[in-house]
Amino acid sequence: TGEGDGQATDGIATAFELAGMDLRGTDLVVLSACETGLGEVEAGEGVLGLRRAFEMAGAETVVMSLWKVPDDATAALMGAFYGALADGRGKAEALRLAAASVRAEERWAHPYWWAAFVLAGDAE
Repeated sequence: TGEGDGQATDGIATAFELAGMDLRGTDLVVLSACETGLGEVEAGEGVLGLRRAFEMAGAETVVMSLWKVPDDATAALMGAFYGALADGRGKAEALRLAAASVRAEERWAHPYWWAAFVLAGDAE
């Protein structure tokens, strides 16, 4: 890729670069790292961040986190999420079931461990 063509050259993709990609037909993007659902509020523009960039690129649904998420709880949640998707559940239902699965473990009962993840876009 070249400089100025809207594509990452350093292995790090910015929201600007992502927004310039053609992701039409991409059903689901999962951003399981910390605070991937946050963005900057720009006057007249709303919140600019990864979620909006993927939406502009054409992705139908984005799952992202709103705060720092512990690795072990996130791994359990994502395993349950993908398992529910593989069982034919809709995206929103799969995320709800995954959160319930993590929440059922006593050590992860507090919402801090499982409620950081939200879904934007097509829930089915």
